[in-house]
Amino acid sequence: MAKREWQVVKVRYCDHAGCQVSLETEVVFPAEFMPEQLPRITNHRCSNGKQCMIDHNLACVWSGGNPTYDPFLE
Repeated sequence: MAKREWQVVKVRYCDHAGCQVSLETEVVFPAEFMPEQLPRITNHRCSNGKQCMIDHNLACVWSGGNPTYDPFLE
């Protein structure tokens, strides 16, 4: 069976949230009987995303509110 796990990609200070946040991706690893398959990234999130959504800060792709704005692009 495939294994899903959240992995931290970056830890950054977010001006929007006003604190340090972890940017995470959900990685799906293939089952053991399919070792030639590569892991897939299926989702991403911010460790402060829920709080931003509760506070109506819908300005970031990482919180899930605005898919066109990513404040952490370099």
